Amino acid sequence: MKAEAFAKVNLSLAVRSADATGMHPLRSLVQSIDWADMLELERADDGDAFAVTGDAPADESNLAWRALDAVRRAAERRDPFALMLDKQIPAAAGLGGGSADAATALVLAARAMGLDTGDRDALAPALGADVPFCLAGGSRWIEGYGEIVGDALAPADFALAVVVPRIRLSTPDVYRRWDEMDGPSVVGIDGRSLPVGLRDHGPLSNDLTPAALSLAPDLGDTIADLRTRWGVPVAMSGSGSSLFGYFPTLDEATEAAASAGSMRAARACRPVRVGWRLG
Repeated sequence: MKAEAFAKVNLSLAVRSADATGMHPLRSLVQSIDWADMLELERADDGDAFAVTGDAPADESNLAWRALDAVRRAAERRDPFALMLDKQIPAAAGLGGGSADAATALVLAARAMGLDTGDRDALAPALGADVPFCLAGGSRWIEGYGEIVGDALAPADFALAVVVPRIRLSTPDVYRRWDEMDGPSVVGIDGRSLPVGLRDHGPLSNDLTPAALSLAPDLGDTIADLRTRWGVPVAMSGSGSSLFGYFPTLDEATEAAASAGSMRAARACRPVRVGWRLG
């Protein structure tokens, strides 16, 4: 079986102070986009095998493999499997690539081992905060630690230019700096700067942006440069360092991504209504 695992962008991200668990409750408007990894799962004859193409570990630390193993334990199965991951979503970028892989591996493994959907979905929160959303996909508000996933919103009417600077940021480091800065918030994107379908949800902002800029001042220069090049507001996804801007059409987003300069990755993306899709 093959499936695509779609990346996500945080169109907004409101963070609250850490609670008694040491974790930060959040509220975020999240959107799946058509930037995808490809996973393939097959039964194996000679023991387990895991192969990765691209920038991701090919060992038990990989979230996709951990998801497969979680399903196997839940289903009480010991069948050997071969899992192949073609990694296209940039890692450590705030695009949820690892979580998308985990969600899609849950889907493939549950189908292969006869685990029902409810038991499959119950495994998601332990794998990562974005995994429950990536199972659902589309455009949704999430809350709590990511485990509360709202109903799907209306289809989106925009395209995104998404770029990944060469700067790499650690999510724990960004949250730690946010705490050190006493939880700053930022002015959001609102009004006519948002696509029509998102205006009722605005203003949209990312509370982690000041912390990311504090850790990586060059990221602020990149945001300023993109604003000048694109002529639209530029936002950060997740804990960074990926950045994006809204455009009315895919052609305009494609032109913007091509003009972004030296980046680790850049592309135009459409919103999609699912977090994964069987191939």
